[in-house]
Amino acid sequence: MARPPRKLTPDRSARHLFGADLRHRREAAGMTLEKLAEVVCYSRSHLARIETAEHVPPPDLPGRLDEVFGTGEHFVRLYAIARHEVHPEKFRRRMELEARAKAMDEYAGSLVPGILQTEGYARALFRVGNPEASPDEIDEKVSARMSRQLLLRGEAPPYFSVVLDEMVLRRPIGGPTVMRAQLAALAELVDTARTTVQVLPFEHGEHALVSGGTLTLMTLDDDTSVAYVESIATGLLIEDPEAVSAHRRSYDLLRAYALSPRKSAGFIRAAMEAPS
Repeated sequence: MARPPRKLTPDRSARHLFGADLRHRREAAGMTLEKLAEVVCYSRSHLARIETAEHVPPPDLPGRLDEVFGTGEHFVRLYAIARHEVHPEKFRRRMELEARAKAMDEYAGSLVPGILQTEGYARALFRVGNPEASPDEIDEKVSARMSRQLLLRGEAPPYFSVVLDEMVLRRPIGGPTVMRAQLAALAELVDTARTTVQVLPFEHGEHALVSGGTLTLMTLDDDTSVAYVESIATGLLIEDPEAVSAHRRSYDLLRAYALSPRKSAGFIRAAMEAPS
């Protein structure tokens, strides 16, 4: 005897509403989970967990659902809210500010920033960070990480510049194949209309941000600025103007020491071709 469908709770959150609306639209269209899975190219089990809000939808699913059900941008708009709910509460304030940013400047000392990570790179980090996590839990975290990248793909994305310590390019996260794909993705963003990537080589030596982690500076839509400093297990949002200005000075000096975008592109290509 088949188990009855799990009761939905659309009033709990945007994620629950997304799942409940998905089931409603699917059943109204006379589609089984198996049939929908064939159309949108996701597994039946994955879709079932999205309907019951156990998983946040992956970034490309909402548009596919709108196409299947003829719902305009209904699921896309709902996803824009629901995608924030997978992130820890302390991180949501940063995401709210990111959505308002006109420009973002970042320094990364050891890892590729999350907003630029490939799926393989992110998956490797989540696996090693929690070896006991189930495949579903890893998938959930990867989907959340990939959803952040929509910020740089919108109609009016912020200007984004990043300075990467050479360490970021040399540590083979996920193995040679995954790392080469990540470096290739970075190379595509080195010098575009909206993005700049620069490399700070080891030969520069010490600098104000050498302790590792990341620094993100955001210029918001009201022209105010905030900073976000992140280490292995903590993240600190800084809104005090004097403190933000001090971090800005450190970043500007660091960027002055970094390689030009053209030389950085060559540096990244050389890292891709280095023997594994």
